[in-house]
Amino acid sequence: MNTSSGSSRRSASAALHVVIADQLREQISSGQLAIGASLPSEADLMRSFGVSRGPVRQAVAALRSEGLIAVSRGRPPRVIGTVASQPLANFLSFSEWAKSAHRTPGQKTVETARRPVSPAAADALELEAGEPVVEVLRVRSLDDKPVMIERTTFVMDVGRHLFDFDPDSGSIFAHLRSCGVDLNSARHTFDAVAAEEADAEYLSVELGSPLLRERRITFDPSGRPLEYSEDSYLPSAVTFTVENTMQNRSAVVRALPSVSTHNSADHD
Repeated sequence: MNTSSGSSRRSASAALHVVIADQLREQISSGQLAIGASLPSEADLMRSFGVSRGPVRQAVAALRSEGLIAVSRGRPPRVIGTVASQPLANFLSFSEWAKSAHRTPGQKTVETARRPVSPAAADALELEAGEPVVEVLRVRSLDDKPVMIERTTFVMDVGRHLFDFDPDSGSIFAHLRSCGVDLNSARHTFDAVAAEEADAEYLSVELGSPLLRERRITFDPSGRPLEYSEDSYLPSAVTFTVENTMQNRSAVVRALPSVSTHNSADHD
C-alpha cells in the first residue's frame, strides 16, 4: 500500500489512528480497496505509517463500527461497503448530508402551517384526531436541481420553533437542535410510489414517474415521537444502502448514485 507523507503531515495534529482510518476510507471510497478486498496486514500498516500496533487496531475498529469492513477470526479484515454509516444528525439533515458530499443543498418552502393532524401523521405521532401540529412542505435540491419533496409534520411543542425561522435559510433540524430539541432516534420505511400531479410539477418529471419514498418517525430519548415525514426522492439522484455485518446493527446510508451505474447508496 502506498501512503503519502504529505497526507500524514497534513493530519499531524490528528490522533494516529484517525490518520490511518482516514486514508483507508479514502482508498475504500475510491475503489483502490474494492468490496471483497483484504486490508493490508497489521504489520504492513504499522510499517507504512511508522506506528505501533495500537493505532492500527483502533483504526480498523473504527472502520468496522462504520460497516466498511468485516473482521473474522483467522482472516484479514475485508471490505464490505464503500460508504460509512452516518450519524443521525447528518441523516436527518438533508443540508448537512449534501455538504458532506460536496454538493450544494437548496430548498424552496411551499408552506409552513399550523393545522389539524392528518390521519397518517396522527397514527405515527400517537396524537388524537384533530390535534394541532405544524406541517412544512419543501422542495429540496442539489446544485439547483430539485431532487426531493419533503412533507414533514412536527408535534406542536416542537413545530412552534419554526414560526420565527426561515425554512429557506438552511437546516430545520440544526435550528431545532439549537432550540434544545433532542432528536435521538428514527425509524425509516422505504417504498416506491408514482409521482402525483403536484410532485411531478415540483420535480419536473412526468406524471406517474417512479419516486423513492422515505417515511420517517423521529423520537426523543424517552421514545416520544416528535416528527413524521414523507420524503419522495428522484431515484436517479439519491439512493439508500443498508449495511449489515454479523457484529453490528444495520445502518441506513444515504448517498449519491454511482457515476458508472447511476444506482448506489440524512432529510432536512
